[in-house]
Amino acid sequence: MTHRVGFRCDAGVASGVGHLMRCVALAEELCGRGAEVLFLGEVAGSEWAGSQLRQRGFPLCAAPAEPEALVELVRVFGLDAVVLDSYVLAAGTGAALRAAGTAVLAIIDGDPLGQDADLYLDQNLGAELRPFQPPRETEAGPGGERSAGPGGARLVGPQGGRLAGARYALLRDSVLLMRGTARRRPARSEGPLVLCFFGGTDSAGVAPVWAGALCATGLPFRATVVSPVPFDVDGPVTVIPPTDRLPGLMAEANLVVTAAGSVVWELLHLGVPAALSWVADNQLIGYEALVGGGIAAGLGPAPDAAAVGVLTRLLADPAVRDEYGRRGAKLIDGRGRERVADALLALL
Repeated sequence: MTHRVGFRCDAGVASGVGHLMRCVALAEELCGRGAEVLFLGEVAGSEWAGSQLRQRGFPLCAAPAEPEALVELVRVFGLDAVVLDSYVLAAGTGAALRAAGTAVLAIIDGDPLGQDADLYLDQNLGAELRPFQPPRETEAGPGGERSAGPGGARLVGPQGGRLAGARYALLRDSVLLMRGTARRRPARSEGPLVLCFFGGTDSAGVAPVWAGALCATGLPFRATVVSPVPFDVDGPVTVIPPTDRLPGLMAEANLVVTAAGSVVWELLHLGVPAALSWVADNQLIGYEALVGGGIAAGLGPAPDAAAVGVLTRLLADPAVRDEYGRRGAKLIDGRGRERVADALLALL
């Protein structure tokens, strides 16, 4: 039997592309197992984000905001399950889908934001250690499972329907294929190779100021900065638009300066040293866990004097950089999406 799975997420200049890219990773895994996938949502103002779906042959359909209208659309497409990954969905969306007999996986970052689901995924580091309260309790079933809604789905994940922690990190094919095939360039006399980017759209517009912070160190380096908006900066900086070559650029870099979003799991898997900031409140939970655990360097929310000091140390000391890379590489084995797909398909 071929299962059909819908992904309800959006991407755009204002919202970024993190939700879309982690859904793409899971969709790739499901397609590899013979499932059919459909994306429901909007890709607004980012040609690069839309191209990620077109290149993979993943259809995109506009999705209504009202839960009842979404339920009808899911019925029309004959979807067996829906993955919800959004901070702006109506709180009753998951409950409405489950009441109609559709299995629901909610990808969250700590707070489920009122979404009822058969299965929750929180891939943040240390999520398995934090308390979790779903919007609606369900009763325990045989073997510790809990029965779900009218669709008859079973909650099969660890912790009663919750997949939590970095072992469930969702990585794209292009990243999984890169590990072990690309080698980090040795730092040369002109300094380490730095990659600086803040998501596929740089929704907060911070790439120019962080490029300036690198230059403020006064140390030699070579930087590639990914920005949808071109800008000029005095220093050894090349500005490029969003690119499909990002996994390769990450794998070659001696240091990556970025925000603590979903892309961090890709960097850790590749063993790339990372210096992190955050541009949205939902990224703070990952930032604190990664920086507090000594897995990535912390820059804080803005390129102030303290942040420039951290960058100075990282540019000057390859041993410090490499230690961050080694710690990160031990955390993400690349099989997270397999584990998530196993749990989701078990619901069906």
